[in-house]
Amino acid sequence: MAARKKTKKKSTKRAAGPVELIISKSRTKAAVKKSNVSSDFYGALDKTVRKMISEAEGRAVANGRKTLRPQDL
Repeated sequence: MAARKKTKKKSTKRAAGPVELIISKSRTKAAVKKSNVSSDFYGALDKTVRKMISEAEGRAVANGRKTLRPQDL
């Protein structure tokens, strides 16, 4: 009986490369009705959304809450 070769398992950790977008490119493009969307727009939108989330989180924590609410935006 032949011995099995040991194979490396793929790492589940993310490589230190580009950050995954939290916005959806296809949904963003679908939301735009009369214009085209440049490839740079997605990164800028993602950065803005991340900043908004961070600021909302700071406001919620300052108000003694662990839950983000619409008024935190």
